[in-house]
Amino acid sequence: MSSEKTSWPEVVGWPATAAVTQINSDRPDVSIEVVPDGATVPPGFNAKRVRVFFNAGDSTGPVMRTPFVG
Repeated sequence: MSSEKTSWPEVVGWPATAAVTQINSDRPDVSIEVVPDGATVPPGFNAKRVRVFFNAGDSTGPVMRTPFVG
């Protein structure tokens, strides 16, 4: 079993920029997509991607869901 981190529940509620910094620190090998919550995204799994969904209606842009690899 891999010891690499695959989800970041602790960043829910954080500003999106802080969440991206944390995820990048934990997993510099993945690309991070910052997406407004509710936006349509292409389906499909990608082991080198993490999507960070944030509240676009809030000036601080808090993370709305647990980001995970996929």
